[in-house]
Amino acid sequence: MIRPKTEEEIELLKINGELVSRTLAEVGKRVAPGVTTNELNEVAETFIRDNGAVPSFKGFEGFPAALCMSVNDVVVHGFPSDRVLEEGDIVSVDCGTLYKGYNGDSAYTFPVGEVDAETRRLLDVTKASLYKGIEQATAGNRTGDIGHAVQTYAESFGFSVVRELEGHGIGKRMHEDPGVPNYGRQGHGARLYDGMTICIEPMICAGGRGVYLARNGWAVHTADHKNAAHYELTVVVRNGRAEQLSTFDFIEKDGNIKF
Repeated sequence: MIRPKTEEEIELLKINGELVSRTLAEVGKRVAPGVTTNELNEVAETFIRDNGAVPSFKGFEGFPAALCMSVNDVVVHGFPSDRVLEEGDIVSVDCGTLYKGYNGDSAYTFPVGEVDAETRRLLDVTKASLYKGIEQATAGNRTGDIGHAVQTYAESFGFSVVRELEGHGIGKRMHEDPGVPNYGRQGHGARLYDGMTICIEPMICAGGRGVYLARNGWAVHTADHKNAAHYELTVVVRNGRAEQLSTFDFIEKDGNIKF
């Protein structure tokens, strides 16, 4: 059952949204050649706990870490490790928090040092497709309107959209209904109502849209091993215009990422 949230619930989700946003900014400050994803994971877990929250990913269905750290051809759900990031890599960082019984969830793909022009374009287009989707998160629309906006924008640049993974509702549980695919037909899918809280998260591939699951049962790789990018924000469906509960401002406006 899809239930719109009360304003009190939305305020708690907003607190979590700010915390995941600030956590991603703390991680982003340290993304550089020579750093391991384990080190970045430790930064995030410490920051989350120091702010009175719990890293909600850690232990979720057996996931071992506070962050999903997905490098280059890993679309999502990569494990932090002793792998050293290299110049030209990209790393998608997905972060979740649990505070006062509610969840936060957001993701950002960071360039490691200087990346080539095609990789930069993948990052820019994927992030822009997220905002295209958010524009459709208004009361009276459907999830297919969000997916259609993401898909048509990303594909217009020659990129492809992962079909096996999608966004989701969020609240007391990290994953709630409705599912929010990144592809679809306008006017189809679950109807959106004022007060619904959802995570929109385009997962866009530089090559084909085929993916496979790693032997660890978590990491999702592109089948052709070309890069993939992932950006995610939490929003409240509103009449007229969606309201963001998480933001990239702490990453970008504080100068952590140079464009």
